Amino acid sequence: MALRADDLIDRRRLRRKLTFWRVAAIGIVALGVIALSAWFYRDDLGGSTVDHIAKVRIEGTITEDEELIKRLEDIRKSSKVKGVILAIDSPGGTTVGGESIYEEVRKVAADKPVVAEVGTLAASAGYMIASAADHIVARKTSIVGSIGVLIQYPDVSGLMDKLGIKLEEVKSSPLKASPSPFKPTNDDERAMVRKLILDSYDWFVGIVAERRKMTHEQALALADGSIFTGRQGVANGLIDAVGGETEAIDWLATKGVDAKLKVVEWKDTDRRGSFLWSKAMVKTVGSALGLPDYSSDVIHELGADRLFLDGLVSVWHP
Repeated sequence: MALRADDLIDRRRLRRKLTFWRVAAIGIVALGVIALSAWFYRDDLGGSTVDHIAKVRIEGTITEDEELIKRLEDIRKSSKVKGVILAIDSPGGTTVGGESIYEEVRKVAADKPVVAEVGTLAASAGYMIASAADHIVARKTSIVGSIGVLIQYPDVSGLMDKLGIKLEEVKSSPLKASPSPFKPTNDDERAMVRKLILDSYDWFVGIVAERRKMTHEQALALADGSIFTGRQGVANGLIDAVGGETEAIDWLATKGVDAKLKVVEWKDTDRRGSFLWSKAMVKTVGSALGLPDYSSDVIHELGADRLFLDGLVSVWHP
């Protein structure tokens, strides 16, 4: 019996040791895979450890974007980033969103040369952000401009009448919660909204005049909501040159940035840490499992997200 008891104790000890080393081995392998994936994808995530040119894409409808602001801040602080390319393709968005990104780009430009490379479109708040760069290039058929501000709101009072719905309200003053979609807008309400629009519009025109080295009158003449091709943009002083990434790099070279440096795209920091935990990996796994992951992309491509913008907006509606 004593031998049997000793055998059981030895077996239990051996089992505990085997379990420990199995867990340790799995942990080491996991850390190795994570480290390997992080190393392999470091450039894709904007984590290059060598001198490079940082590229940031600003696409789609512009809103307040804390992640993008933080990414630009990290670029500004990185000693490895020698120049910055803003790849812009946007119809605009909220005025506040454009303002916040514009201001952060100006902070980056105070430390490093920044060039904006316009793709298909940089209109309204998209052009506002482009103007924050030290130099703007666009394709010959790119669209730029649409300088202006607007507020849009529906009027469903006619529909309410047809449905027999009435709105009762008690408010502290006539202009409180105005304009309202539940009743036609009166002259006082339209005048109030127009003051908001004109104030932001004057600020936007001032930015264009300052950044593009124009007089206020010259900027105002271009700020009637018109859009321009890249070639027209050069002629009107809204952009500096026709071209793409090559021309953007060539300009950075005139500012002391080595044109042979690799261009590394700094992507959404939600992907940082490892490809294993990135959005791309999650989508890949989801697709493999047959799970739908395209609904938000479809909404974005259709431009339906613009329907939900609130407040003052600077956006071009094609």
